[in-house]
Amino acid sequence: MNRVKIGVIFGGISEEHPVSVKSAREIAASIDTDKYEPFYLGITPSGAWKLCESPDAGWENGRTAVLSPDRGVHGLLVLEPDAYEAVRLDVVLPVLHGRLGEDGAIQGLLELSGIPYVGCDIASSALCMDKSLAYTVARGAGIATPAFRVVTPHEHVDADRLCYPVFVKPARSGSSFGVSKVASAEEMPEALAIARQYDAKVLIEEAVVGSEVGCAIMGERFGLVAGEVDRVALSHGFFRIHQEASPESGSENATFIVPADIPEDSRRLVQETAKTIYRALGCRGLARVDMFLTEDGRVVLNEVNTLPGMTSYSRYPRMMAAAGLPLAEVIDRLVSLTLHGKRR
Repeated sequence: MNRVKIGVIFGGISEEHPVSVKSAREIAASIDTDKYEPFYLGITPSGAWKLCESPDAGWENGRTAVLSPDRGVHGLLVLEPDAYEAVRLDVVLPVLHGRLGEDGAIQGLLELSGIPYVGCDIASSALCMDKSLAYTVARGAGIATPAFRVVTPHEHVDADRLCYPVFVKPARSGSSFGVSKVASAEEMPEALAIARQYDAKVLIEEAVVGSEVGCAIMGERFGLVAGEVDRVALSHGFFRIHQEASPESGSENATFIVPADIPEDSRRLVQETAKTIYRALGCRGLARVDMFLTEDGRVVLNEVNTLPGMTSYSRYPRMMAAAGLPLAEVIDRLVSLTLHGKRR
């Protein structure tokens, strides 16, 4: 049987580059190589594309290759000094997190190339990446969101008129990069400066009181599959995933409880709300929906990750594994769904 040729794109130029590399390594350790022939295409922090044997150390020394937008190629062009080699791909699994990975950029290139790819399309990727737009659409679908305001690049904020605490965050960034919890007007200028390092568009958002919960969603041909709900247990501060020096050994202020230690009716509500959000935002393939569960039992949207981390310590694979779906099966189902042309 001919193996499916699958391109795994990882790395990238965003601040989430190191996490993406770790995700690719977990994919490489889990993918069924009897069924799939993987081609690992890493993007260095400077933007160079490298075809490598694996995402392990030294992958940056691989051969220079590009994803061709020419549908006749339907894959990669591996560049040599005096020639090039075309490598046809059947499907692409993007493992790029953050800017130019989750915002529709790589999806646009893949649409031009005509290569089927796992995950959300251009529109839903861009929508979910921009928290203000995601909140607006979710509200239209009847989903509760934090109260927020958008701050444009040169806009003055009258910090004395705000009710504290609030969160200040880049509108289009991930993994808590550039996020600050602000307790007073005096802290606002620094928080805005930090957020603007990652995006010119900034959100000032109310601090929702409640437990942070998440739900992994996977599209299937006959509906949606929800992983087990998790809960982020904080010892202090706020949740800053991927900010630790060695996240494999645990977070400095957070632990993940999977399945979440919440009432059964709350668990079902979180799962159903996650599915509603997934559909309202036009997601396909996979997404991790992060929410708050308030003391009075309401579920409030936090954010949607359309290409969530797949590392050994990431929440999406943990939630799916707790629901009886190991990463190898998750990969297989996502690729199968994509190749059938019915991504949900």
